[in-house]
Amino acid sequence: MQETINRYSEAYKIQVVNELESGKLMNIPHAKLKYGIKGNETIQRWLIKYGRGHLLPRRVRIEMPDEQSEIRKYKKRIRELEKALADTKISEVLNKAYFELVCEEANIKDIEGYKKKIAQRLSNEGKN
Repeated sequence: MQETINRYSEAYKIQVVNELESGKLMNIPHAKLKYGIKGNETIQRWLIKYGRGHLLPRRVRIEMPDEQSEIRKYKKRIRELEKALADTKISEVLNKAYFELVCEEANIKDIEGYKKKIAQRLSNEGKN
C-alpha cells in the first residue's frame, strides 16, 4: 500500500499560520482538524518557518524548592562521578604504560602471556 504525501502551497501554510495568530483558530489541534492536516509536527514547522514560534505551546515545569535542590545535588554528583571516571581512565592508561615499560626492562616479550601468568598467581593467592 502506497502512502500519500501531502504538499501544501505557501499560501495555504501562511493562511493557517495567520489564522492561528489572529485567534480564528484556537490552537494547533483545532487547525489540524479544520484543515485536515495529518502530520503531528507540520504546523509547528510552519510556525517556526514563518517566524511565529511564539505561538507554539510552552511546557512549564513547576517544582518544589526541595526538588530543585535535589536536581542540583544529582547534577553535582554526576559531575563528580564523571571526574572520577576520567581520573580512573587516566590512571588505567598510565598503569598500562608503566607495565609495558617494566616488561620491556625485564626483557619480557609475551606481555599478554605474562599478564595471564600473573592473574593465575593472584587468583591462587586469593584462594589460600
